[in-house]
Amino acid sequence: MASYQDYLLHLADNAVILGQRNAEWCGHGPILEEDLALANNSLDLIGQARLLYQHVAAVRKDGKSSEDLLAYFRDVPDFKNYTLLELPHRTALLPTSSGDRDYAVTIARNFLYNALMVQVWAALAASTDAQLAAIASKSLKEVQYHLRHAHDWVLRLGDGTDESHRRMQAAFDYLMPFTQEFWTPSAMEAAAVKAGVGVDASAFKAEWDAMVNDTLQAATLKVPASTGFVTTGKHGVHSEHMGFVLAEMQSLARAHPEAVW
Repeated sequence: MASYQDYLLHLADNAVILGQRNAEWCGHGPILEEDLALANNSLDLIGQARLLYQHVAAVRKDGKSSEDLLAYFRDVPDFKNYTLLELPHRTALLPTSSGDRDYAVTIARNFLYNALMVQVWAALAASTDAQLAAIASKSLKEVQYHLRHAHDWVLRLGDGTDESHRRMQAAFDYLMPFTQEFWTPSAMEAAAVKAGVGVDASAFKAEWDAMVNDTLQAATLKVPASTGFVTTGKHGVHSEHMGFVLAEMQSLARAHPEAVW
């Protein structure tokens, strides 16, 4: 049975997986400034995840849960993040290497996700769970910057050269169907709303649509259809990419499970 804890894990898993993905640009950014920008973005997200995992451990009161155990010692079906966030930085199935990363995919994903999270965190800042409200208030300031960064690059690349426009359009065409998962109902969100501490993301769809449509229009991009693929990541059913993300993220902790970090 889904619980409020599952909802907290959903928020934490979103942050840690996107943080892991964005961190893959460290040392590989298209320009030095963006290398640093994505690294800072990742640190913000991992910081959000830490606070949320710590909160889950405190809520459980089982004496066994911790931020490290929740991040590094759960398996693929245990994670509740959106499928969108675990996808590689590319629009085609290519061998994994730094040369295969497409920055347009990273920017499009960050924009789509943060356009949602600025609304989610703003609403959660009024949660009856005082700790979650405090985490939300801190996280809102960070995602407002993340959204502005991604928004500016969508405009710059979309209304740039023919090649940057083509790549930005291809990125949105590829990623948009995965955003359907934002609006599909789940038992964990229903439980959080019933408990008076969470929010239903579907309540923000109209505002999200307006923000996305206005930005893409300003970037001279077409708004792709968002139908055709109902994702199930927040239900623990992930893409084939998720296992590789966790293998890289968790390998050190699993190799030295008794280590003190």
